[in-house]
Amino acid sequence: MAPKYNRKKSTQHKHSTGKGRSKKPLYLVISTLAIASIIIIAYFAGAFNTNNLSTTSDTANTPKNSDPQTSSTATTSTTPNQTPATSNTKVLLHTNMGNITIQLFDDKPITTKNFLNLVAAGKYDGTVFHRIMKDFMIQGGAINENLTQIADEIGSYNHNYQYTIAMAKTSAPNSATSGFFINTVNNSGITYPDGTTFDGTYTAFGQVIEGKDIVDKIANVPVTTNIQGERSQPTQTVTLISVTIIA
Repeated sequence: MAPKYNRKKSTQHKHSTGKGRSKKPLYLVISTLAIASIIIIAYFAGAFNTNNLSTTSDTANTPKNSDPQTSSTATTSTTPNQTPATSNTKVLLHTNMGNITIQLFDDKPITTKNFLNLVAAGKYDGTVFHRIMKDFMIQGGAINENLTQIADEIGSYNHNYQYTIAMAKTSAPNSATSGFFINTVNNSGITYPDGTTFDGTYTAFGQVIEGKDIVDKIANVPVTTNIQGERSQPTQTVTLISVTIIA
């Protein structure tokens, strides 16, 4: 959220003689009003940018509430990892920090088809992991194009376990396009104060079968605060050199 600015009320002082109040020059009053107006505009602009998430900017298409793992208002499940039904399709993420192999699930046909189409078209090549939160997830796949949004595929079995890959999206249903994230911890079972759940929001469509150490390595890249005020912007570039279908 954008930082809040507290507008302090101006105080009036009496002359040392005690007769009447001091008169402020007109330019000082105008300056004060101008500064106050700028602060108010900045506050509401920041709030708008934080909450009105664009489907064409994957820096905004992000897992909800930044990092629920550190939020006292979010709860997490201790359900142990299970093995979902997997397909024979594997995708290799070749990064400048090493290779990560993803095996796709067979129960998310819309999501996997969209992902594979983007891979086959080379859309992910040269993109970066733009959002990194060590104890939450690493996020990439932002493509600077207007892409068709796809339907959520939550189904009866959808778990964001550690090392699963899921689609990033806005808070709106069926708003995923190209952005994805790899869970660096078990995010399955997170429930937010409004009753929504992590697993009920983000479609998990595959899992890392090789290169978990590379995921951890990326997750440990130093970060700084981004323009939204979240400490998740990597201080070194983590590039997806190429993404290819290998099986």
